[in-house]
Amino acid sequence: MHNVAGRYQSRQFVMKTKDRILQTSLLLFNEEGEPNVTTVDIANEMEISPGNLYYHFRGKEVIIEELYERFDREMAEILAAPIQKSISVHDSWFYLYVVFEHIYHYRFLYFNLTDIIQRYEKIQRRFKRLLKSKVATARSMNNEMIRLGVLRFSSEAEAEALVNQVVLTVLYWMSFNVLSERWSKNPELLMHDGVFQVMSLIAPHLTEEKKEFFNECKDLYQDLIKKAQIKNA
Repeated sequence: MHNVAGRYQSRQFVMKTKDRILQTSLLLFNEEGEPNVTTVDIANEMEISPGNLYYHFRGKEVIIEELYERFDREMAEILAAPIQKSISVHDSWFYLYVVFEHIYHYRFLYFNLTDIIQRYEKIQRRFKRLLKSKVATARSMNNEMIRLGVLRFSSEAEAEALVNQVVLTVLYWMSFNVLSERWSKNPELLMHDGVFQVMSLIAPHLTEEKKEFFNECKDLYQDLIKKAQIKNA
């Protein structure tokens, strides 16, 4: 019985150590940039030996692939939500915020996306599938808003152009903010800013009855900026 208990406790410890390695790696990748972090850096941050880390993950590539697996699985659930159940125009701000929040949590993937997918073939294949899912979700939401009389387009090509613009903004928003350093000290405002930029793309296509919604979004966004400026003053 003692040996069984010992093995059970050992398995618990192994899982905890693996999770700690992943959490520490994610933190360092996000803060320092993935190319600038080695497995030795991760081990030092955790105050464990490189050999101990290697026992759980045989190289940085395996760690990155495991982190991407978690990111991909969680993002797939988020993207499926508006396809499985219609989201109202007023809920769209909060939905987009959740999308940006998840991207921010794994932002190292987006800081140097091209570099990562070139170096990690497995991630490249999966990210291409994820991109198709993002387009499918944006198109589904677009079509639903057209059906509800929220959006109006002059042609299918114009509607599809908006889908691509939205996905492009979501995809490269983090990289843009790294370069511009607009909200580097305020992650919450950074995510709201991303949502507002997407809403700004949608605004010209709102029907007359729904244009007031964008004004509400603009007022909300400006209020958030004012609060952030007061807080940081």
